[in-house]
Amino acid sequence: MKKAYRGTVAILTGGGDTCALNRSIETIKNVAYLLDYRVLGVYAGWKGLLGDGFLVDMSEQSINGHIGGSILGSSRTNPYKEGQNRVNELLNNIKRYGIDIIISIGGDDTNGVAQKLYKDHGIAVIGFPKTIDNDIKTQTMHYLSDGHSVEAALCPGFPTAAQNIVQLTASLRTTAMTHNRIFVLEIMGRDAGWLPASSAYGGADFVLIPEVPMTRERIQHFYDLVRDMHDNQHNDIIIGVSEGVRWWNEKSGQCDVVMESRELDAFGHPRLGGVGAMIANRLREEGINQPRTQVAGYIPRSGRISEFDHQVASALGQMVLKMILHEQFGCMPVLDHIAPFREVEAYNTKIISLEALGNKGFAAETYYDETRFNVTDHYRNFIQMMLPEGPKLPQKIKYSKMTPGQ
Repeated sequence: MKKAYRGTVAILTGGGDTCALNRSIETIKNVAYLLDYRVLGVYAGWKGLLGDGFLVDMSEQSINGHIGGSILGSSRTNPYKEGQNRVNELLNNIKRYGIDIIISIGGDDTNGVAQKLYKDHGIAVIGFPKTIDNDIKTQTMHYLSDGHSVEAALCPGFPTAAQNIVQLTASLRTTAMTHNRIFVLEIMGRDAGWLPASSAYGGADFVLIPEVPMTRERIQHFYDLVRDMHDNQHNDIIIGVSEGVRWWNEKSGQCDVVMESRELDAFGHPRLGGVGAMIANRLREEGINQPRTQVAGYIPRSGRISEFDHQVASALGQMVLKMILHEQFGCMPVLDHIAPFREVEAYNTKIISLEALGNKGFAAETYYDETRFNVTDHYRNFIQMMLPEGPKLPQKIKYSKMTPGQ
């Protein structure tokens, strides 16, 4: 007998992929179906609601939430893009497919479109966070060991990305030790240092983040610290660098990002890249031997979801059930405060308005020591919540050179 549905929910994923997308889709689909909603998947983000539309019925399909990426695909489509406003196409397809509720899984760009649909056209939307950069302003608090607190962020996608960066950094150490090399590890993080900072937990000796622009004075201090470490027979050095770090530019007279391409995406973002190679070259010019560049690239967002990330996506997905029941639209479920694995449950969640969304930078004043270019113990506590076992760092053997006859 065919199931009688009370309405239709459409789920989409937009922007860059993460390892938590399929688990988010799985949980949301399951709770919507439990409430007797037909569940449609919109293919390739907002793009799937343009033109004739590209939607699939997922109501009775099983989804493997342990696999990373999105079974629905993704895109950076912006229906509100200046000069190409296609919102009417989107509204028409919402009506054609009988969609009652849209759940958009994405960052502030993807969910910004949802917020406009809710505000301007009264479309019932629920936003759902995802990012590897952890740069969404979720109003999530971190209660520090010293009794103070700081506004942080913790979104599905980031815990796995951080785990991958920690493992990559620790792995690089073995080849750095063997060949006495310096590695500059370039890591995604356009506007926020959350992800690059995780390299410190994997053993990075220095970390450079967007929130602390590299002025002339800071650059010289950084060179001095690297040279001092190198000259004191600590020859294997790893430097974690955000792709969005601002570096002093003599031509412009200001600190600029390094762009791989000036071409902009649909939301006006340029493609960043190349700062790691630039820093390696500058270190070479300073007479510091053997600098190499490793670009983390897409590794942080690839592979299977971590257990902690799986738990975060599940807890927030369960909140969607309550939001649908109570018609709490134009909002997003988020974590209330940073907590260890056993406390990442639905009771540790809250709801915020999509209007409150924005970019959440790295809390450098709490988590970063700019005199050492490295993270503080408060950040290590933050990241340790997600990675309680810690990284498996290679053993360093202390030795001294023998003389004949010893």
